[in-house]
Amino acid sequence: MHGESPIKRRESRKIWVGNVPVGGDAPIAVQSMTNTDTNDVAATVGQIQRLVDAGVDIVRVSVPDMDAAEAFGKIKQQVSVPLVADIHFDYKIALRVAELGVDCLRINPGNIGREDRVRAVVDAARDRGIPIRIGVNAGSLEKDLQKKYGEPTPAALVESALRHVEHLDRLDFQDFKVSVKASDVFMAVEAYRQLARQIVQPLHLGITEAGGLRSGTVKSAVGIGMLLAEGIGDTIRISLAADPVEEVKVGYDILKSLHLRSRGINFIACPSCSRQNFDVVKTMNELEGRLEDLLVPLDVAVIGCVVNGPGEAKESHVGLTGGTPNLVYIDGKPSQKLNNENLVDELEKLIRQKAAEKVEADAVLIARG
Repeated sequence: MHGESPIKRRESRKIWVGNVPVGGDAPIAVQSMTNTDTNDVAATVGQIQRLVDAGVDIVRVSVPDMDAAEAFGKIKQQVSVPLVADIHFDYKIALRVAELGVDCLRINPGNIGREDRVRAVVDAARDRGIPIRIGVNAGSLEKDLQKKYGEPTPAALVESALRHVEHLDRLDFQDFKVSVKASDVFMAVEAYRQLARQIVQPLHLGITEAGGLRSGTVKSAVGIGMLLAEGIGDTIRISLAADPVEEVKVGYDILKSLHLRSRGINFIACPSCSRQNFDVVKTMNELEGRLEDLLVPLDVAVIGCVVNGPGEAKESHVGLTGGTPNLVYIDGKPSQKLNNENLVDELEKLIRQKAAEKVEADAVLIARG
């Protein structure tokens, strides 16, 4: 089966966002952000639940004013996933959501205002064990840095981040993570590389305002993938102008491709050509839609002909190789033949059966210790 990742991850300090560890030896966490009106509690809770069903580890919610802070408290009571409050400028909002049980505060100390206000927020976070995320963005750099550098650059992003870090250092607060996001892949990647060498805290990766579903997925996969392959990154958010559930799916697909997380089915499928003995594209579309509820990690190969089919099938939990008839491999061994009629139905049954067996086998291993 497709094995362990060869990536050696950067050593970082572990923090806790609610019950989710970030950094250290913890799995790389997948985040998303709600795009509902936070004041619409029911809609926001509903969207968070869909994100949880998709496997999200942490959800960020924008809290622009005190009304939204009160709504945030109601939302928090109705969901189990850790929630990050996104706050800018008004320190009183941060103090209120801290009282209401927030799991992490996304602030930039520099735009909270006077030192006493920053201290009040940090003290509230310290007293309640709440970590902070410093979030630097190329689109909202401080005016003096814009003037100094002329335009956003990796060095400008890092200088901004280190200012905020120093703010927290002065207050002897170390439970934070940092992001230095840009919409340009090279700028973001270089900023994260520089920052990774200068602090020990976890890094939250993202290519900000990456674009729509297709273009944003590609940009995020390239930028975040470059960093993850170098061992940089402890939590990720894929910023898409799309349903937030898609952000979670793409996040897991990126991590699965690098063998950094395993959740749900890892499909290996050929792009299809005239050699195919069944409609690969149609089969894949149907299988992906039908099997989204499976969370157990499984490798499933769907190959249209015998050129690469047997080789891929032998490396998968379930493999389908096109032929006359088609041949299914289970755990690398030929199992049974399937005709094109009812192909997807039969294959779905076999995959679900294998998933159930794997769940049972994993439970036995856990029980044995």
